Amino acid sequence: MKKVLIANRGEIASRIIKTCHEMGIETVAVYSDADQELPFVRNATVAHRIGEPPVMKSYLQADKIIKIAELEQVDAIHPGYGFLSENATFAKEVAKSGIVYIGPTPSIISLMGDKVKARQTMIDAGVPVVPGSESAIQTVDEALALAQNYGYPVMLKASGGGGGIGMVCCQSEEELQNAFQTTKTRAKSYFGNDEMFIEKFIPNARHIEVQIFGDQHGNIVHLFERDCSIQRRNQKVIEETPSPFLSEETREKICDAAKKAAEYVDYTNAGTIEFIVDAEENFYFLEMNTRLQVEHAITEMITNVDLVKWQILVARGEKLPLTQNEIMATGHSIEFRVYAEDPVKFFPSPGKIKDFVLPQNNQGVRVDKGYESGSTVTPFYDPMIAKIIVKGSNRPEAIQIAKDYFNNIAITGIKTNIPLFQEIINEESYLKGEYTTNYISLMKNIGRH
Repeated sequence: MKKVLIANRGEIASRIIKTCHEMGIETVAVYSDADQELPFVRNATVAHRIGEPPVMKSYLQADKIIKIAELEQVDAIHPGYGFLSENATFAKEVAKSGIVYIGPTPSIISLMGDKVKARQTMIDAGVPVVPGSESAIQTVDEALALAQNYGYPVMLKASGGGGGIGMVCCQSEEELQNAFQTTKTRAKSYFGNDEMFIEKFIPNARHIEVQIFGDQHGNIVHLFERDCSIQRRNQKVIEETPSPFLSEETREKICDAAKKAAEYVDYTNAGTIEFIVDAEENFYFLEMNTRLQVEHAITEMITNVDLVKWQILVARGEKLPLTQNEIMATGHSIEFRVYAEDPVKFFPSPGKIKDFVLPQNNQGVRVDKGYESGSTVTPFYDPMIAKIIVKGSNRPEAIQIAKDYFNNIAITGIKTNIPLFQEIINEESYLKGEYTTNYISLMKNIGRH
């Protein structure tokens, strides 16, 4: 594997390029008109314009991306996360063109991308799932009948995709009636699939995910869990590992369940099994992400494993470098997703960055960034501009490293959510590890800094 095209942008494109170059692999970047001045375009061996700023005219242009890959005679395509990363048709077309797709097989992407089918598959595998509809629901009357059966609140979810776009919590019959058609229409627009399903809402829940990895020789391992409970609008903001909530017994059970799920579907390459965990540490399958996750860096920090390198090794047919017993976790790592947004209202804050001072050489700190001083954050894409990842020998030390680091950085010209982070890491319940997925919505002092 001598040349790889990265079908993505920003920090994840730079992240993949870094590992490829360390492995002696040339890289091809694709960029929209809005991104032509960003670092990832310069970092790549070669870069090609892909189209106008809107994603439908650029990063979702699968045919154009494959043509560029063929022109450059690349050996493989890495999809990153978002965009085409969980698009089974894209993966299939890449393989059909004779190019290696760095990810799982198209059939697995298709199976796990359909949330209803994924639920049933996990039931067959013996993995606990959240109580919910057994098949897709087409009408609001079906939704109302199911909700009455489970009792409010319920989660209305899109079968074809997740995140804040594809789900809404409904507290009453009226809310469900109002949300059904809107969510269905939005799902059709974003995922090309308007099928919906309902799950019982789990109160005071934690969002725990497990990193899994499989090779083409039948070997499957987990690389422990990540706690992704601190969210706004169902989107993760801060992640950490290990979870401060799980007991060692539950940690072992949830990691074993994730591995069991991956084994059942003969999973290959990097993936994540996501669970919702209630106050009594009962856990239920939510979904499988058939790609690298934004928060993969904290797993890398505690295991000393380069997950992108593993992805490439597996894609070219090699065995996993480590067995389950050889994968060790040390210390505690926390990731902060830095967004160009109002830290109180959570509205995107596009604009030109004047100063972007995020030192990379601080002990215990890693920075993955997609922008630099003078870069413009446009309204066309997700407004995440960087990830700040810290590691300490334990959780209190990691939090202290984060506190010190936030006092020594400077981002000007746009608003960011760093004041929110400073609020959280000084707040009592966070310091105790006593937070759930509704933590931010219950915060009373947002904007104090």
